Amino acid sequence: MGKVIKTLRKSINAFLHFYHSLASIAAILIFPFSASVILSQSLSPSYFPILRTLYHRIQLLFQAAGFPASSQFFSLLNLKLSQTIFSFTATLPFTLTLLLLAKASVILIVKEFPCKRFTPPPFSSLLRLFSFLLPTHLFNSFIILSANAAFFSIIFLVFNVFDALHISSVNVILVLSAGSAIFYSIVLANTMVVCNLAIVVAAMESCGGYLPILKACVLIRGREATAITLALPANLAMAAIEALFQYRIMKPWKNSRSFSVSVIWEAFSIAYMHSLLIVIDVIINCMLYKSCRKSSWESGVDYHLELELEEEDLEA
Repeated sequence: MGKVIKTLRKSINAFLHFYHSLASIAAILIFPFSASVILSQSLSPSYFPILRTLYHRIQLLFQAAGFPASSQFFSLLNLKLSQTIFSFTATLPFTLTLLLLAKASVILIVKEFPCKRFTPPPFSSLLRLFSFLLPTHLFNSFIILSANAAFFSIIFLVFNVFDALHISSVNVILVLSAGSAIFYSIVLANTMVVCNLAIVVAAMESCGGYLPILKACVLIRGREATAITLALPANLAMAAIEALFQYRIMKPWKNSRSFSVSVIWEAFSIAYMHSLLIVIDVIINCMLYKSCRKSSWESGVDYHLELELEEEDLEA
């Protein structure tokens, strides 16, 4: 817990030290992405035809796979999956351009922290980092998709085995649903932590594609609990921001079908807070990277040698 608090303190210090530069990045580069994310995540299938169609398609897939239609877990999972797929597609242009440029800028700013002065990097350095982050992000998307596919394959087998054994009472379905929720949370949390750290590795070590993901797995080995704990504050805060947008902006709109000037201003403020949280999340991952590298060096573990052994195991 001490390492978590120390890393969070360093992250907040770095954010405050470079506040003006980081706040500008949040307002100019990340804001369009944040606005599109919280808007797409707050849409309901009952009000949006495309989302409603996607929801019903996933529901049919769940029914064909044998998942219990009465399970509230799979109903909520269906809604969240349809919103996530729609949000991913709708925000993809911003993700592959502005968001990656913003992450490259943030990493360049906090890379040498603590330093007393910040000199804006040349645009060529930013584009060079972007060329590493883009393929890494694409591989991250593939890893997240694979993790979800693996989870649903395992859950599909479990539910069908219980159904074949004629064990399908309400209590059994409830226990399996609860276990599935916990298992899915663990799988998704570990996957997201590795993918977020891989973005920082790609920028720090000037590499792209699958290699940063492999390096992130080596760095985070034995420190999974610390990494997940560090990821919780920013992610919980983003979830709270999305809920606030739903309550303060979308709920009044559903009731009156109109926006006042104050509500529009509040919507912009909420989106900007979401942008700042993304900046803080990138900084936390930068500090986590530095902490992992420092721990490896202090423990006498050759990080690059361990990585080479991992690559040889994969090739074998």
